[in-house]
Amino acid sequence: MNRLLSRLRIPVVRRANPDIRNSLSACYTRPAITAITSITNSSAREYHSQKGVFGYKPLEKEEFILPDEVIAKRSEQSNLFRFISAYREYGHIQADLNPLKSNASEVPELDPRLYGLKAGCTYDAQSLVSGCKGPCALEELEGILREKYCGKIAAEFAFLPTLEEREWFATAFESLPDERLGNDERVRLATGMLQSQAFDQFLATKFQSVKRYGAEGAETMTGFFSETFRQLAEDDVEQCIIAMAHRGRLNLLTGTLQFPPVVMFQKMKGLSEFPAGITNSGDVLSHFANSVDLEVAENKSLHVSMMPNPSHLEAVNPVACGKTRARQRSLGEGHFSSDPSARPGDKVVCLQVHGDAALSGQGVMQETLALSNVPHFDIGGALHVSINNQVGYTTPGERTRSTRYCTDIAKMCSMPVIHVNGDDPEAVVKAARLAVQYQRKFRRDVFVDLVCWRRWGHNELDNPRFTNPSMYRTIDARRSVPDSYADALVTEGLMTREDVMKIVSERMSFLAEEHKKVDSHVPKAAHLERQWSGLVQAPSSVEVWDTGVDVANLKYLGAKSVALPEDFNVHPHLRKTHVEARLKKLTEGTGLDWATAEALAFASLLNQGHNIRISGQDVGRGTFSQRHCMFIDQVEDAMHIPLNHMSEDQTTHLEVVNSILSEEAVLGFEYGVSLESPKTLCIWEAQFGDFYNGAQIMIDTFVSSGEAKWLTQSGLTMILPHGYDGAGPEHSSCHIERFLQNCDSKENQPDGEDVNWGIVNPTTPAQYFHLLRRQQLRNFRKPLIVAGPKILLRLPAATSSLEDMAPGTHFMPVIGESYAAGALCPFPTREINEELAKYKKAKVFVWSQEEHRNMGAWFFVRPRFENLCSTKLQYAGREVLGAAAVGIGNLHKRESQSVLEQTFAS
Repeated sequence: MNRLLSRLRIPVVRRANPDIRNSLSACYTRPAITAITSITNSSAREYHSQKGVFGYKPLEKEEFILPDEVIAKRSEQSNLFRFISAYREYGHIQADLNPLKSNASEVPELDPRLYGLKAGCTYDAQSLVSGCKGPCALEELEGILREKYCGKIAAEFAFLPTLEEREWFATAFESLPDERLGNDERVRLATGMLQSQAFDQFLATKFQSVKRYGAEGAETMTGFFSETFRQLAEDDVEQCIIAMAHRGRLNLLTGTLQFPPVVMFQKMKGLSEFPAGITNSGDVLSHFANSVDLEVAENKSLHVSMMPNPSHLEAVNPVACGKTRARQRSLGEGHFSSDPSARPGDKVVCLQVHGDAALSGQGVMQETLALSNVPHFDIGGALHVSINNQVGYTTPGERTRSTRYCTDIAKMCSMPVIHVNGDDPEAVVKAARLAVQYQRKFRRDVFVDLVCWRRWGHNELDNPRFTNPSMYRTIDARRSVPDSYADALVTEGLMTREDVMKIVSERMSFLAEEHKKVDSHVPKAAHLERQWSGLVQAPSSVEVWDTGVDVANLKYLGAKSVALPEDFNVHPHLRKTHVEARLKKLTEGTGLDWATAEALAFASLLNQGHNIRISGQDVGRGTFSQRHCMFIDQVEDAMHIPLNHMSEDQTTHLEVVNSILSEEAVLGFEYGVSLESPKTLCIWEAQFGDFYNGAQIMIDTFVSSGEAKWLTQSGLTMILPHGYDGAGPEHSSCHIERFLQNCDSKENQPDGEDVNWGIVNPTTPAQYFHLLRRQQLRNFRKPLIVAGPKILLRLPAATSSLEDMAPGTHFMPVIGESYAAGALCPFPTREINEELAKYKKAKVFVWSQEEHRNMGAWFFVRPRFENLCSTKLQYAGREVLGAAAVGIGNLHKRESQSVLEQTFAS
């Protein structure tokens, strides 16, 4: 190995460009090891050890110890403590949480007789219950506990993972009844709710036929958001990224988030939300988004970004988490900070707003929560609030789940839940305050279950009485919460009736003025600002990008991809077949396999200032044991990523993310990462191409259509191992046909780069190399679907040379003679016609594919060959089948032979 290294070193130092030569001078002698370990600790972060090992370790915490006197007191009064603990664990069941009816039920665990406590006796709970002043009768103690745990706000926290968290939460929660909102806070709370109500009333008057999914019945969410933003800003958080479904979304946008109502009114009148001249399809009203700087506290501001979302409820949540982590990286905070005391979430926090039925019913939330404590997905804890209007579309709440609460999914990851009666605005503010305080201290997810109701049906045009008559008899008899709360403040003398009328009239006047601007207002497109400045929308023509790299540099960078520290115990098989074999190929400059081409693409992009994140199940090794971009020390289990040590002053990195066994949430997370940083090559690789099925919602509603709907560019690359090798129905096909059906390629005119995504089936390592580099070097971003090979990964006939990657080379949509199509979308009309012109005497043109006739690219290429290339194709391949592939070995062999015979029979 050393001999091979020395053979590579001399010409590289002599020929590499100065930037590479100077920055990578200590190429093979550096002892440092890159490690990104996998531990299940939410406080994991990158660090630098004495050996120079970069990786993850738990943040050091002060040891939490209960004072001896507290332990002694609990020991002496163990039965009393058990009784108090029962309220902490079961008190929520008797709490007054439902504004429409009482759901409280008897809880045997709250009977003091179970613990040997007797009526009329005095007990000293001063050191056991926060706020308890001294010895008191059992009846008085029960009253104190009921006030703290069974009122308008309740909590579930007994399952928190550490004693410190449970003790902190009990103390903080038991202090809530003693907290009082200041008079100014109460007036602001009333003002926000009245303004929200006025917005819904204005729309009901001006746009009676529009579905707005208003906040009526849940107006106290206004107080939740305002308090959350204020608390975050007070703790020096700089940014908040919000994922939210439709209920109350427009109220939040036009209220707290200052979205121009005129744009919303234009949409309601059928006009576009984007200016003329920008290609887009737009999206429905309830998917609007906005980013704004809010002055929410004295001398404190918070940048709040509402994510665009699809109608697939909860699908946006992992996307928001991915964007949050990428924003944390952009700001160099948390895991990406050089400060050893930094924690994820110091500057950027994710807020997820759920609907009750969707929260408990959509599996993507289980997947998203499962990511919360996993390295490379940890964002320092998200804030969650469920706008629990107790009905899912028309289904009563008790039929939307199999659990007591819609938030019971939080218990899967031992996350605390705060339940609050949505008719008590001040309790909602307290719930928000407690949730933020917990998240800031422990950097873990926390849920608020805001139990409310909705004034109308699923939308304002529905009649909910068809299916929920009893519920709506109760709702019809209720005054609105904003009006009731404002009346209470008037009674207390904090506001006057004139004050209330002025708040409403001013909001109505503002909305009326915005409504007058509808015909003259020109919408703004903000999609290519800040970090996206300098990029453009893709052109309608096809462009060729020189993605080649100097051969000497490729040799140098390729050697770096397998450079290991002297004391690293690499597996002997990998040393021979991977490390030494790669160095030999680089020396000869030929026979480069798929993994080597990928490593060269990664290394060259890193060297040019691009970060790389590759995520998926077992991507470090690669499903087919081909990648090995991350080595494991066979003695110490330490991990080493050679490409993160190409130079002493390297500023860009390869993040290797061996993900959990999830597709939908992980792909959504990676899509969110891609939305944040155009300087990061973001890759998601399915273990087998078929497995993308689990992420179909993300592909349909985000990846394929996000730019058309919201102008949000994404360079996400999806690698889907594809190929019929006898592995059966679920390990053969990535269903190319589905991606082709979802593309906006045209049948009757040539495509440009402005297709919604690229779909390729590269057949050589060099093609793959150029594709990866092209993703980052173009001045626009488009998703790329790579139907990647399985058999070709090591096939000697499918190798490339360094000259295939040299300057002046690029991705070839069509490879001549062997006639292998590398690109399907955009359809390579010009290149195909150039090849066809070489065969003027040919009478039969055959389209041969290994997929079945009702699958693959056949239905896509046939009309394009006829319309754009004036060529009729004859089909050669498997016949139609309901499954993706056969699962019988002998039948597979016969099919494979038949494909070859049909192809060459003509």
